[in-house]
Amino acid sequence: MADQFTLLIPVYRGDDAAHFTKAFSSSVTAQTRRPDEVVLVQDGPVPEDLAAAIELAISTSPVPVVHHRIPVNAGLALALTEGLAACSHDIVARMDADDISLPDRFAKQVPLVESGLDLVGTGMLEFLDEVGSIVGQRVPRTDAADIASYARFHDPFSHPTVVYRRSAVDRAGGYLPLGLMEDYWLFARMIDSGARVGNLADPLVMYRVGAGAYARRGGRAQWRSEVALQRALRGIGFTSRWQYVRNVVVRGGYRFVPEPVRKAAYRRLIARGGALPERTLDEG
Repeated sequence: MADQFTLLIPVYRGDDAAHFTKAFSSSVTAQTRRPDEVVLVQDGPVPEDLAAAIELAISTSPVPVVHHRIPVNAGLALALTEGLAACSHDIVARMDADDISLPDRFAKQVPLVESGLDLVGTGMLEFLDEVGSIVGQRVPRTDAADIASYARFHDPFSHPTVVYRRSAVDRAGGYLPLGLMEDYWLFARMIDSGARVGNLADPLVMYRVGAGAYARRGGRAQWRSEVALQRALRGIGFTSRWQYVRNVVVRGGYRFVPEPVRKAAYRRLIARGGALPERTLDEG
């Protein structure tokens, strides 16, 4: 028999009600292999329209939904930590509240975890507000050795795409607050602790690129988070001294280049232009 798995979705006041509805339906109702439960973590109070969208999603969901409320906004690391604790199953799929899962995502991804992997991501298509407006495609490393090598310089997984074993996350110490780098820090520790990892090159998630996406990747606050991450990676011996210096200079310097240059560099090196799969053209 196939293993059961949980879909984990955090939501907070900054999420858009219509985007949440699409994210939920694409990851539950529209899947050819549906999750066995959903854990929906509400991180603090939300606006009325989003609250209504959440209640409608829960009441019409074809699978059970655990609605876990955190009284005040506590941040992504704590929200996911509490969400994982509420999951009934060891296999957990992540999803953000403003992206879109393609219909065969879990049918392709979950069997790899069932076969022995602890962490599996996928490729992504980046789009603007209209689903047909594809602006980039992320194609991840798929070989475990390549993933481990690449992780010394860049996050080898796209967080909204991953499926992992909760037990492997726990062995690595779980989510820990680190600016906007919680996912990279977790995945590095999972690799360092011996987790079996892989990626599917197929773009199985559509990632929404909203206004300000490139601005958020720069600035002094992001630079401080970057330096904190690099110190943490060096502290556990995940990176060498040379890799630490390189990362601080290259990744840290990236935070201060003008936004148009940062956008061009990101597009060239991380998310090259992609095409929309035919099966999504009429999804709206």
